Amino acid sequence: MTFATPTSTVIIGAGIFGVSTAVQLARRGVAVTLINDGPVANGASGRSLSWLNSSRRRSREYHDLRMAGMDRYRTLSARLGRVDWLRFDGGLTWDADDESNGIAAAFAHEVSLGYDAVHLNADEIAAWTPGTDTAAVTPEGAIFNPGEGWVDLPSLIAHLLTEFAALGGTLITDEGAAEVIAEDGRAIGARTGNALHLADVVMLATGPSVPAMAAKVGVRIDDGTPLALLIVTEPVEHPLRAVLNTPRVAIRPAPGNRFSLDADWAAVEGVAGKDGAYLVDPAVVEDLLAEASKVLEGHPRLKADHWGAGRKPIPGDGEPVIGAVTTLPGLYVAFSHSGATLGLIVGEMAAYEIVTGARHPMLTTFRPERFA
Repeated sequence: MTFATPTSTVIIGAGIFGVSTAVQLARRGVAVTLINDGPVANGASGRSLSWLNSSRRRSREYHDLRMAGMDRYRTLSARLGRVDWLRFDGGLTWDADDESNGIAAAFAHEVSLGYDAVHLNADEIAAWTPGTDTAAVTPEGAIFNPGEGWVDLPSLIAHLLTEFAALGGTLITDEGAAEVIAEDGRAIGARTGNALHLADVVMLATGPSVPAMAAKVGVRIDDGTPLALLIVTEPVEHPLRAVLNTPRVAIRPAPGNRFSLDADWAAVEGVAGKDGAYLVDPAVVEDLLAEASKVLEGHPRLKADHWGAGRKPIPGDGEPVIGAVTTLPGLYVAFSHSGATLGLIVGEMAAYEIVTGARHPMLTTFRPERFA
C-alpha cells in the first residue's frame, strides 16, 4: 500500500501530549484541530508534579526515551533563557530506613547507565543542594542527580499554544466529552455534542481517559491509573531549588516562590463527588503540608494556595503506550506516566510517525498492539 501523508488531524485532549503533538504537526504543514472538554490543561497536566527525570530503575527502552525527553527540555531552556517555569537544579531522593531502602542499589544502577548521580551522606547534602533538613535523611544517605529538573506544565502548554495559534491551528475548548468516530473500519474524526470534526488522523491524548475512550472503538489498552493529589502552596521564601523525593512527600519548586507537593499515601484519600470531581479531606492537605515542612530547612510553615485531585495516567504495565492503532487505521494514541518528562519528545515522535507513516524505532516496545 502507498502511504498518503495526512493533511488534517484531530487531536482529542489539550494536555501536554496533545498540545505538543499539535504544534509539531502544525510545523509540518498539517491542519490540526485540537479539542478539549474544558479549559486547556484541565486534567492530569494541570496537577502534575512535573519532575523531569529518569532516576531509579525501569526498562532500558523507557530510560532512553526519558533521556531524550529531558534533552528536548534542555534545548528549549537554552532557547528561552531563564524563565520561572522550567529549571534544571537537580533532584535529591532518599528512602525510608527499613528493609525497603534501595538507595545503594539505585545508585549502582544509575552509575551503570551513565546517569549523573552522586551518593551523599546527610552532612554532604548542603554543599550540593541547600534547603533540605538533613536530619530527615535516613542513614543510607541520599542520591543527588544534578541533571534533573522540573517544568510547570500549564505554563509550557500556554507557551506552545501561542505558537500553535500563530501557525494557524484550531483550538476548540469547553465542548464537553468527545468521542472517536469510526466508519468502514477506520477512524474518520471526532464528535463533540452535535459537532463532527473530520480528519485523516485522529489522536487520543486524553490522559487517564484514553483506555476507556479507546475501548469504545474496540481497542484494548490496559489501565493502572490511580488517584493522585497535588497541592500548590502559597508563596514562601526558601532556598530549596532541587526537587525532593522523600519517603513521605515529594516537593518541587513552582513559579512565584511556591512549592508543589504530592505523596502516594495522600492520593487514596480522595473520593469522587456526584459531579465527577474529587473531594479531598482538608485534614489530608494539612498532613501533607506538615510532612513537607519536616524535610525543609528551617521547617517553614506552609499553607495551601490550591490543590487538585484526579486520576494520574499510568498504563497497566507501567510502560508508555504510543503509536498508531493497527486494528483501526487512522487512530493514534498517546498514554503514559511521566507525561512531563516525555511531553516534548512524544509530540515530536508522534508527529513524525503521523506525517511519514514510519514507525520510530525508539517506540518499538511501546506500541498499543501489545495489549491486543
